[in-house]
Amino acid sequence: MPDELFTLAAATTGAPAAAPFGRMSVAMVTPFLDDGGLDLEGTAALAEKLVDQGCDGLVVSGTTGESPTTSDAEKDLILRAVLEAVGSRARVVAGVGTNDTRHTSELAQAAQKAGAHGLLLVTPYYSRPPQEALYQHFVAVASATDLPVMLYDIPVRTGVPIATETLLRLAEHDRIVAVKDAKGDVFASSEVIARSGLAYYSGDDALNLALLTHGAVGVVSVVGHVAAAQYAQMIRAVDSGDLRRALDLHRQVIPAVRGIMTRTQGAIMAKAAVQHLGVIRHRTVRSPLIPATDEQVALLRADLAEAGLA
Repeated sequence: MPDELFTLAAATTGAPAAAPFGRMSVAMVTPFLDDGGLDLEGTAALAEKLVDQGCDGLVVSGTTGESPTTSDAEKDLILRAVLEAVGSRARVVAGVGTNDTRHTSELAQAAQKAGAHGLLLVTPYYSRPPQEALYQHFVAVASATDLPVMLYDIPVRTGVPIATETLLRLAEHDRIVAVKDAKGDVFASSEVIARSGLAYYSGDDALNLALLTHGAVGVVSVVGHVAAAQYAQMIRAVDSGDLRRALDLHRQVIPAVRGIMTRTQGAIMAKAAVQHLGVIRHRTVRSPLIPATDEQVALLRADLAEAGLA
């Protein structure tokens, strides 16, 4: 990019006004023992490692945390383990979204009781509710606790996007304050950012830099399991208008994004990555997922080495 374009960018960027769930957040994997049971010691160790590497936010029991295959009781244990480990140093957000409004509200209330700092609410999946139903679902859950809410817009998984007008309506609720955006539509996200007070977080590592330059306040990353420091530097570079530095960091981590996010499920490869780095003991996942193969891990190691992360 010519120098004059970087100069123009530097004049028009700046730190976002509000980041209710931190800036550099990771959607944490849930460590399991070799027999598939919860590894709460490993969970705490991973949370501490991520915060030490630059995370000021953690999301537990999201998709990457294998929430569909953990029980309500296990979700409570996971949340409490992370809060005890790093709750004084990072914003800890509990994933409570399901496709049942009543169940989601119950999980939200349990998360508040455990001490969560906020809630992540994914669009109800499989049922494919219309936009008015989405609106009513999110308002009902947001009204069930006193916690701030981050909506999770990921139509590739849920089958239904949250429409721009629905997001603008939801922004009027006092406790709906943020969006984890994995819609893959930067223009739509830009419009909501411009027309509302919602804090946007990139939920798609391939688009982290793009969304930050359009006004996102931070990221909720999977690749951040291995690149938290690099993404934190990218956020600071965008804040200061140093887009050349931000682009260099984006390009550095491309091999890691490829290795974790493109060959199979991100939860599978993120877990393999942190095991490879010695942070957790096992790469066990719960069915219907299957652990990374030795061949996949070998490719991942090469990717991480190319990115300078291993």
